[in-house]
Amino acid sequence: MGYDVVVIGASAGGLTAAISAKRFYPDKSVLVIKKEEVSMVPCGIPYIFGTLTEVDDDILPTERFLKPLGVETLTDEVVEINAREKTLKTKSGEEIGWKKLVIATGSRPQIPDIPGADLEGVFTVSKDYNHLKELKTRLENSEKVVIIGGGFIALEVGDEIRKSGKEVTLVVRSRLLRNSFDPEFSEMIEERLTESGINIAYGNAEELIGKRKVEGVKLADGTELPADTVILSTGYRPNVELAVKAGLKVTRYGIWTDEYMRTSCSDIFAVGDCVEHRDFFTGKPYPLMLASTATFEARIAGANLFKLQIVRENRRTIGAYSTHVAGLTLAAAGLTEEAAGKEGFEVIVGYGKGPDRHPAKFPDTSMVTVKLIFSRDRGAILGAQITGGKSVGEMINVLALAIQKRLTASELYTLQIATHPLLTASPVGYQILQAAEDALAKLRAR
Repeated sequence: MGYDVVVIGASAGGLTAAISAKRFYPDKSVLVIKKEEVSMVPCGIPYIFGTLTEVDDDILPTERFLKPLGVETLTDEVVEINAREKTLKTKSGEEIGWKKLVIATGSRPQIPDIPGADLEGVFTVSKDYNHLKELKTRLENSEKVVIIGGGFIALEVGDEIRKSGKEVTLVVRSRLLRNSFDPEFSEMIEERLTESGINIAYGNAEELIGKRKVEGVKLADGTELPADTVILSTGYRPNVELAVKAGLKVTRYGIWTDEYMRTSCSDIFAVGDCVEHRDFFTGKPYPLMLASTATFEARIAGANLFKLQIVRENRRTIGAYSTHVAGLTLAAAGLTEEAAGKEGFEVIVGYGKGPDRHPAKFPDTSMVTVKLIFSRDRGAILGAQITGGKSVGEMINVLALAIQKRLTASELYTLQIATHPLLTASPVGYQILQAAEDALAKLRAR
């Protein structure tokens, strides 16, 4: 059995790679091999514990996307890739040939080396359907939940669980969302979470207490937090085992790829969480795992499988994030002020603040705060952070494009915008323009 294109993995990256491959090369045969029968919408997983009623409400409708295009699917596990022979073997014993291969094997939760991690009642937030069903059932019968971690998943899961009346405590090593936001934004989200009823304990989790079942978490300072369920949200590791066995170049951050997502074997591509990502400004590898990044890479790979026809102008990755927790939307793209300083950039920071409707009497109005980080030498934008209402989720996409195109404070200040009373901030006080103006004034005053 053989195919022109075989994709390993059916989450956001694998699904998008298959769709792009078929649209750019409609005459090619495409097969997607998925390990699990049911795939989850990765970014929707936290919401099965609150906003969504059932785990089934977050199922990714794989067949609905692939079947109309003529993409075939196979539920099986790939256990070996032979790059020389262009074949792969599955757990069930099938051998499948391919001309081009896309590895989209994603990531798995990182379990910290902590005593008690194997106790009953200790869970990770994985993408496995059955695991999530078990966790949801457990939470329905829990009263005190401790989540170890201070990243996006920890905050989103915690916020959803507390909506059902559970006592939720976050154990955070330093500060919330520290890799994506500067301290003043971390303080905003901490204040909002505390107001919503979530407890925050700062320190290192030293031990999970209990004999057979988990009963609590002990911190390094001796504090003990009672818990009948503990969720470990301490990051994820790229699934690279297949790539290693196939002899591909792999680093501690994932599978190495070039700007067109080709691995060290030119007929094998890789996308998503299993790939090494390199920072847009410094070129340094760093751990970035986002569905939006995976689909961006998958579109690049799918379009360029058999010939280079979509030129990738920026060859590195911009981390662009957004979340909505305790009624507050946070979004960020590019470097934080703190990270820029550590890399040696001299920066100018501009702020803009105001309501996202005009007049501000509309019932769905939110106060929006924008922080823009620019290089001092030429005023090029390095990063952006925003808090406010749901409008923030699209505002950050404008700024991610600005970073990708290396726009300056002057260019953002003269950005031509569309506004409407019911939809946006006032054209007089549009926060992105305000922040650019604030930065320009500081640049001119130096």
